[in-house]
Amino acid sequence: MAAWSLRDLPSLAGQTVLVTGASSGIGAATAAALAGVGARVIAAVRDVDRGGAAMAGVGGIVEVQRLDLADLASIRAFVATISGPVDILINNAGVIGGRLRRTVDGFELQFGTNHLGQFALTNLLLPIITDRVVTVASVAHHRGRIDLGDPNFDHRRYRAGAAYAQSKLANLLFTTELQARLDAAGSSLRAYAVHPGAVASGIADRFGPIARAVGPRIVRSSDEGALPSLYAATQMVPGGSYVVAGPRRGPNRGPRIGRPSTVALDRVLAGELWTLSERLTHVRFNFLTA
Repeated sequence: MAAWSLRDLPSLAGQTVLVTGASSGIGAATAAALAGVGARVIAAVRDVDRGGAAMAGVGGIVEVQRLDLADLASIRAFVATISGPVDILINNAGVIGGRLRRTVDGFELQFGTNHLGQFALTNLLLPIITDRVVTVASVAHHRGRIDLGDPNFDHRRYRAGAAYAQSKLANLLFTTELQARLDAAGSSLRAYAVHPGAVASGIADRFGPIARAVGPRIVRSSDEGALPSLYAATQMVPGGSYVVAGPRRGPNRGPRIGRPSTVALDRVLAGELWTLSERLTHVRFNFLTA
């Protein structure tokens, strides 16, 4: 069977899709592909000028709006501008690595942006989401550990890689708990996490000469990296699934259902992280039954 590709995207005419981080890389490729099959796309970006430039050549209906996931006030202001239903939310935006930095609200930047920002945005939008939530995670979650007592590295030694892996594990735990809560509420909404694979959106430059040397053999284009998000956004997949990029070689290199770490499926830990996230963001599970 041929690998699933952009050619297999169904028409999304009449549907609204919100994509965060659509000013470059996977986010821009995802937004462009969805607009190309008829969706109205809201490209939520931190830099509107950059986002506008990225979306300038994209056909279809694309609206570029400002959203800074590292600022809870910005998230609330953005949500206040969204009227009408959002069929699909794609939590794509994220940050990686670097020195210890803080969000506007004092959270460690990777945890604050990659998890808490997505958590707040999703729950604030939940009453108007009609179909599904897709969150871009990473295989890095396998080496992640959630420190519920010090998630923002206020007291422990900061290590950028550990902070990133923690934020990506948080993405999986968020998806696990969100799907459980939706199921308990009798909702038909579905939540997915995805792993795009290693994508050539600056990754080689971040990780030095060795990565640049091996990069061409393992790194995907942004269009390839967008495939797991697009698959999760449009295909009939069981809620709570983890969709991963297929192998670069082999008979079928398309997206497939992957196996997250055992920790990522820990309902007790997922619930505890959810409670902590509500406390830190002052945003609660916001699902309203019809």
